[in-house]
Amino acid sequence: MSNPTSAAPELRLVDALMTRRALVCCGAGGVGKTTVSAALGLAGARLGRRVLVVTIDPSRRLAETLGVARHSAHPSPIDSDRLRALGVSPPGTLDAWMLDPGVVSDRTVNNFAKSPEDAARLLANPVYQGLSRLTAGMQEYTAVEAMHGFVQEGRYDLVILDTPPARNALRFLEAPTRVRAFLDRRIFEFFAPSEAGLIRRITGNVVEKVLDLTLGEGTRRSTQEFFALFGTLLHHLERNQAEMLKFLQSDAVGFLLVTSPQRAAVEEALALEARAQATLGLPLLGRILNQSLAPEVSPDAPPAIPPTIDLLGPTPSPEALAALKAVLALAVTELAEEAEHRSLAASLSQAAGRTWVLPRLRTAASDLEALTLLVDRVLST
Repeated sequence: MSNPTSAAPELRLVDALMTRRALVCCGAGGVGKTTVSAALGLAGARLGRRVLVVTIDPSRRLAETLGVARHSAHPSPIDSDRLRALGVSPPGTLDAWMLDPGVVSDRTVNNFAKSPEDAARLLANPVYQGLSRLTAGMQEYTAVEAMHGFVQEGRYDLVILDTPPARNALRFLEAPTRVRAFLDRRIFEFFAPSEAGLIRRITGNVVEKVLDLTLGEGTRRSTQEFFALFGTLLHHLERNQAEMLKFLQSDAVGFLLVTSPQRAAVEEALALEARAQATLGLPLLGRILNQSLAPEVSPDAPPAIPPTIDLLGPTPSPEALAALKAVLALAVTELAEEAEHRSLAASLSQAAGRTWVLPRLRTAASDLEALTLLVDRVLST
């Protein structure tokens, strides 16, 4: 297992795109993870790699720019003309897929059930259907499951995962270990039908009567059927969970912590980084400060605003002076914001590993031209 803080300070994003099998963009919601993931995917494709970007819910405009198909059971290739407009040429390719937790769960059932009949019964079970479509928790686990599966297939050189939006971003990182609580065999043995001794059967009958009174006989039977059928998958899921955790901790995977230039967001990112390294030992490559006015990690102050009133001539009109005053106020505000962004970038760079800065775009990142500029910056960083 790699040392989470062992990423060389001189590591470039290009190096990560060329050497890793999977990159995970993690962080709090609202920091631009999806846009960064798309830019990294396009950059990898420009470098000639076969890339898949797995995302959760891109904005409508970004989805249209990339041509991402919604509600698809399989990854969709980005149109070659669209890729050409984004600077991608063969052998580079880019596929995209919007994660559907239900599709991933159903695929797992079909792969590991004892028989097609058992798989069909479990997929039709109302308890399973409710659990597999839950947003909370399922997105995190199925995101790891999907990424791991795509890498194992070998169809892609690089898989980039845009992690689910979550108030607690560590929930995604802990997904393979959190599933252990659900896979507790004692729970399944308690609910599943058993041929145990008389006392166990009598106890089971009492519990069934209580459940019938509280839940109803139909719900109780569906619950028992779920645990009986799903219990047959436990061995495979436990082994798969162990493999996924080992995979996440390997040198094949790199974690990129994405944050934005707000002090609260940076502090949250650093706290997340410290906890992830201390408890999970994950290979963090570095941090990406997104949407920044600071062009790079530098403690230098931004340049002062040059005097401009002379440009208006000897007798400027009141209207011209008012316009100049408004422009100067905006410039002062932006320079102060840039200075704050430089300070935040410097704070991030003091931590172990590397910090990269991506610029705030003047237009929406979902625009083709703006996204191309962001990809250019990734390739030069």
